[in-house]
Amino acid sequence: MPRLNHSPRPGASLTVLGIETSCDETAAAVVRISHGAPTEVLSSVVLSQVDEHAPFGGVVPEIAARAHVETIGSIVAKALRDSEVGAAELDGVAATAGPGLVGGVMVGLSFAKGLCLALNLPLMAVNHLEGHAVSARLSEAAPYPFLLLLVSGGHCQLLEVAGIGAYRRLGSTIDDAAGEAFDKIGGALGLAYPAGPALETLAAGGDPARFPLPRALQGRAGCDFSFSGLKTAAARMAEGLASDADRRDLAAAAQAAIARQLADRTARAMDIYLPSHTPDTRRLVVAGGVAANGTVRAALQDLATSRGFTFLAPPLAYCTDNGAMIALAGAERLAAGLTDGLDVVARPRWPLDAEAARLTPTHLAGRKGAKA
Repeated sequence: MPRLNHSPRPGASLTVLGIETSCDETAAAVVRISHGAPTEVLSSVVLSQVDEHAPFGGVVPEIAARAHVETIGSIVAKALRDSEVGAAELDGVAATAGPGLVGGVMVGLSFAKGLCLALNLPLMAVNHLEGHAVSARLSEAAPYPFLLLLVSGGHCQLLEVAGIGAYRRLGSTIDDAAGEAFDKIGGALGLAYPAGPALETLAAGGDPARFPLPRALQGRAGCDFSFSGLKTAAARMAEGLASDADRRDLAAAAQAAIARQLADRTARAMDIYLPSHTPDTRRLVVAGGVAANGTVRAALQDLATSRGFTFLAPPLAYCTDNGAMIALAGAERLAAGLTDGLDVVARPRWPLDAEAARLTPTHLAGRKGAKA
């Protein structure tokens, strides 16, 4: 994989506004990178739409898009105020251009285009997954290359990350993502949307060994994931549970099963990653909303330690969708000279490793699957 120059010219700094509207958070942030210095998050504003979608038990695309339209201007204005950076001091604007709910993506991307046109600034159209890929670099040194587990409500992938724009897919979900499994199992247990975080709370003190749950893809070669069977089995078990103790035990069992599969497939990816990398590049980065789950983090941290990898994960505030990760990805793209024209389009699907998606697609045309 090619190695790119990821740093701005010596002595220079780049300040970028990032906009994220791919799902149900309207977010904006201002980030500054400087050669040889830690990344500075000058502001980060996130407005959740949970209350709007809760009555429907999930995100409604039309509601999400309208909410983005109504709030994008005020969120960006607040991010600029909080950063104490004037528009004239920006070096560029980055916005999520996909993958995601395309109506929402169009809102943020169009707003960014308008700013770039008005202020004569370069535009960086950022892949949402790339934002998650660099999110650990918001708070600590996470030099390239590294092995990435991207795990969230809509995505579950293992990637070798050589640098900004340079990715090799090692594995992906063939059906549901881990975050979706958390939400659906939590919903079957009677937890309100979003049920993933509530399931973790319910699982505290539960017996993870009480309920036997299926081990997906056991014995299958490769690093792909599958959570649909586990999700269905746990949801069916939840139907007849009456006591809080029963619900706690099932929540603990489901959480442990998800963590176990994530660790098992990540171990396989480590076997693929190691032969082509030196010992000093043994880094495992875990990003995405599910990286905030304590049981998942502990399982992956134990795996990393046992295999001689440094474990890195963003702070909890940057695990879920946010504008800071988009701003950082945009700043690194700008430093590498990777900018986009104002004719760039919003994309509901956008794989990080386009060649792998072409040669070995995880989802065929016409089939419903993960939005990546």
